[in-house]
This record gives sequence, structure tokens and C-alpha cells, in this order.
Amino acid sequence: MSLSIMKKICLGLSLFFIAFSSFAEVRLPAVIADNMVLQQQSSVALWGWSNSSEKIIVTTSWNNKTDSVYASRDAKWKIMIQTPVAGGPYIITIKGGKVITLNNVMIGEVWVCSGQSNMEYHSFYGGSKDIQPELKNPPNNNIRFFLETKATSQYPQDDCKGQWTVCDSNTLKTFSQVAYFFAKRLNKELNVPIGLIEAAWGGTPAEVWTPAEVVNSDDTLRESAHKQQGQRGWPFWPGYVYNAMIAPVTNYNIAGAIWYQGEGNTIAPYSYGRLLTSMIKSWRRAWDKDFPFYYVQIAPFTYGGKSGSILQEQQTRVQALQNTGMVVTTDLVPDTTDIHPPLKREVGERLSNWALARTYHKSGIAYASPMYKSMEVKGNKATVSFEYADDGLMQKGPNISQLYVAGSDKIFYPAAGKINGSRLIVSSEKVKDPVAVRFSFSSAAVGNLFSKSGLPVTPFRTDDWNVNP
Repeated sequence: MSLSIMKKICLGLSLFFIAFSSFAEVRLPAVIADNMVLQQQSSVALWGWSNSSEKIIVTTSWNNKTDSVYASRDAKWKIMIQTPVAGGPYIITIKGGKVITLNNVMIGEVWVCSGQSNMEYHSFYGGSKDIQPELKNPPNNNIRFFLETKATSQYPQDDCKGQWTVCDSNTLKTFSQVAYFFAKRLNKELNVPIGLIEAAWGGTPAEVWTPAEVVNSDDTLRESAHKQQGQRGWPFWPGYVYNAMIAPVTNYNIAGAIWYQGEGNTIAPYSYGRLLTSMIKSWRRAWDKDFPFYYVQIAPFTYGGKSGSILQEQQTRVQALQNTGMVVTTDLVPDTTDIHPPLKREVGERLSNWALARTYHKSGIAYASPMYKSMEVKGNKATVSFEYADDGLMQKGPNISQLYVAGSDKIFYPAAGKINGSRLIVSSEKVKDPVAVRFSFSSAAVGNLFSKSGLPVTPFRTDDWNVNP
């Protein structure tokens, strides 16, 4: 054997052992890191990679307890540890081929924050004045951010790119304003650390956040997904963003999720309720947890036609799924030609009201907008009843706007509305025998009917007549 060949063999072996040594070292996913927040009083997973069959030893400073696990033959390991009541900061030590020390770890409540641009909306979007005073505040060690880098993948990934940071004037500039105001309210009311995992991407339809097999196995969803092709240059393939941005964090125990999305699905609005319901169920299966899912109804916007109102209606129907809740924002839109309404504080706080009332069982919080329940017709008047309106209704202005009534001819006329406690009496001189009532059933409609607690009435229609988007 020549000397040159021997040198090449030696060099190759050296590179192999260097690579093997590097692979064998204990490695953690990005979401397991300094500054993270772990879900309190629960069993949480720590996981990563190492040499196959290697013993991994984990020590937690809140109880000085040591647990261990052996890596599998494919060099993966996962260990479950018990967390205490909220508090911190703590230290976690992970020992294998090397020692990793995780510092400044908090125990509290963890929420995933996802959707498209209105969830992603941060300081560099411009337009929102809500966040400017917050940027002058000192760092808040009890609010932590994990901001995921946008990514796609054809197959589910076990890691993503991102970093846990403490909320301060710099990290807040590039983080979701809706999510921040949600966390700020929870932190104040619960007095526990809040961890936020932001996985959001402007312009994306819900199909990309849903596992591909869920979409492709449903004829209705698959047909609607095909309408997304070629739209605006954003990802449109079912599952591609889920694989890269949701799948990698499904081992991470969470309290729940908040969601602001829907604008990207107005091209096929009638299937959105089915799609979002399927997505929520798939996320819950992935986490193996029936966590709360609170979401924002899309705001009034000049989409043209009825596509926006149909999608709003579909979003309302998703509340039939257990442990979900919807925020209505029809009163938070100063300009219906702006698809990014700037009033993000109110949106975040309304989401937090759902969490405080339904997840954390705080009393005395108005969290649900009045929602159409039933209609009764007597003579030329239709009386509409609502859920979540026990305290009564109120109007802002001399007349109730965006209110219409139709007879059997299906022609709608502007209607007068009279409030009677928690019911609405609707009539029009042009409709002698009312058959259907609609309120704010228009893509850009801004209504002025509220509960007495100040929450806008959910847009609705009493009919099921065919409407072209």
C-alpha cells in the first residue's frame, strides 16, 4: 500500500472519529435552553440526542433530585421530570458525554402563539401605538419569549431554530404584540412566570399548519387546499409549516394555544370551520393533551363579496369543539382597508380573559361575546335571543347599524332594532312576515351592538341560504 493511500485512510478515519465524537456529545433541541419556562405542577419532557445507549443524568435545583435515562439505539433520549409550583429561577444539569447546565429556568404557564400576520405583528410592522410605552419598561424576568425562525419541511422535524429570551425593550420589538399583551395580563393576574412560544408566519393559510395527512385524507379539505396553489408566494403545501415549526415543540408541555389566522383562507371560506377544527384536533393528538385553544375572529376588511363574513361565520362554528373560545374584534378596526388592525392590546387582553375565566377559573371576568342563539317571529317582528348576554345588550349610537331583515323572497332590507334586556326585536316596514335576520354579515361590517360588559355582538345570520363568496 502506498504512503499516499495510507495517509488518505488515516485522514478519513480521523475525520470519522471527530464526527462521531461530536455526534456522541449530549445535544438538546433549541426549545430546551437557558431562560426557558417549564409548565408548572406537571410532568414535562426533557429530550435530546447523544451516543446510543449512553446514560443521561438530569438534576433539577428546585428539589435537588437526580433522574436518569439511557439513550435508545438510534441515539435519542427523553426523560420526564416533575415540576413544582410556579417560581424560579432554577438550574437544570444534564450530564452525558459532557455536562450541560441550563440557567435561569422558570416554572410557570406556557402558551403556544400561532397564526399569520396579525399574530406575528410586531413593532416593525408599524401602525400600532400600543407597544411604544411598553418598550420603555424595564426587563420583565417573568415573561419569556421563544421566537421560532420561519421554516418549512416536507417531513416532521424534531428540532427548530429559536432562542428563549427575557422580555425587554429589544426582544419585545420583534415579538408578537397580541401574544405579549396576553402574557402581560396573565402574569399580572396569576402572578406566575409566563412562557410564550411564537410560531407565526404572515400570509399563511391554515392548511400549512395542519398535518398533510389530515388535509389529504378529507375530500373537502383537499379540494380547498388546491385553491391555495400559487397564492401570493407564501407556503401553501399542507403540513409544510406544521412539520418545521409545530412538530418540533410537541414534546414541550404547554398550558394551551392562542391563534390569530383566517385571512389567508378567504379564497375557500366555506371549509374553514372544518379545517380549523381538524387542525386543533391534530395538535391535541400530537401533544397528547386536550389543551385550551383560544382564537381571534378575523376583523372587518374590504375583501370584496361575502368571503370575509362567511369565514367569520365558520370561525364562530368552531366553538362547538370542546375547550375552545373566540375573540370578536369588530369594534377594534379604525380602518377597514387595513388588514392589520393596530389595536393589539385589546385583542391580547380579550384572549387573556378567555384563559383567565375558562382555564384558570377566575370569576367576574367578561370573556365571551354575545352569540346568536334563536329567533322567534310574531307578526312583523323577529325577536333574537343570544348566548353570553345575561347582563343585557346595549348599543353605541342612536340606531343599531348593520342590521337587516328579509322575508321569504330572500331580499334583505335595513331593519330597526330595539333592545329588550338580552334580546333584540327586529322589524322593517318593508318586511311584513320576517323569515331571516342578519347582523354585521358583511366582510367589512363594523357593528355597534354590545353586551353591557362592553364586548361586541358576534356577527350572525339566522338563515342558511346559499351565499356566494
